[in-house]
Amino acid sequence: MKILVTAKLPYDVKKHLAGHEVDYNDTENGLTPAQLAERAKDADAIISILSDKITPELIDGCPKLKVVANYAVGFNNIDVAYAKSKGITVCNTPDVLTQATAELGFSLMMAAGRRIVESDKFTRAGKFHGWKSDMMLGVDFFGKTIGIFGFGRIGQAVAKMASGFNMNILYNARTRKFQQELLTGAVMTDFDELVSKSDFVVITAPATPETKHKFTLETFKKMKKTAVLVNIGRGEIIKEADLAEALEQKLIFAAGLDVYEFEPAIEQRLFALDNVILAPHIGSGTTDTRSAMGALCCDSVLSVFEGKAPRNAL
Repeated sequence: MKILVTAKLPYDVKKHLAGHEVDYNDTENGLTPAQLAERAKDADAIISILSDKITPELIDGCPKLKVVANYAVGFNNIDVAYAKSKGITVCNTPDVLTQATAELGFSLMMAAGRRIVESDKFTRAGKFHGWKSDMMLGVDFFGKTIGIFGFGRIGQAVAKMASGFNMNILYNARTRKFQQELLTGAVMTDFDELVSKSDFVVITAPATPETKHKFTLETFKKMKKTAVLVNIGRGEIIKEADLAEALEQKLIFAAGLDVYEFEPAIEQRLFALDNVILAPHIGSGTTDTRSAMGALCCDSVLSVFEGKAPRNAL
């Protein structure tokens, strides 16, 4: 079988897929749509990344394709319904990146709330001349209210961390999560109450037509001026130009972003602001997690080749 691996991964995919033909793009550059189409046309499997668009047109050009394993928990880059109609199995990498992504979200929340990056820049610039009572004042976490938009695996992991800070936990999701409510004390609420009552709002939701531009200037006006916003879900959930305006006007206290509306492009006004932390989409970026993601993608491909249904098939 021929397996196209579209990007360089921190995992020995060739060893894992030994016995099959592996077309491995181990360069530092991703494939253009034309390159992807050309190299995938005779592939039995594709191990893709989020920037690879697996469209109906690409699928039609790959008559041998049996499985697409996406190296991500998200899969909005793939037309899953069309792939299914063609008998193609689509897999993602759930579970293995849950904890790492939640940890990154909590790190952004704390760093933005306590102005860690801003303080580091201040100190490195030689501006620290001794302790002052009003220097780099941030916000408290213990006993405060956190609102989690999207309450899947990652949102639930964030809630467990928040419970260690004795935080009041609100969440907004499509379905109620009774077991997690018992474990963390989380309370389901509507969107307006979530944003208006929360001291911290963490976005962990996927990209859907319902979540696109859920956070706009009108949303930020409803939030507390002391609120901190974190996005580890998908970039298009926030209207980025509106967030820049909200931060400029200090409608909210700070923000921490790991994903962007037009990724990899970022709203230019954000770069000039000290009250936002910008991370380069590193939610799952730990050595162990990225290795586990690679192994899961390879296992998914091999399972399909063996006529088995992968446990992570969408």
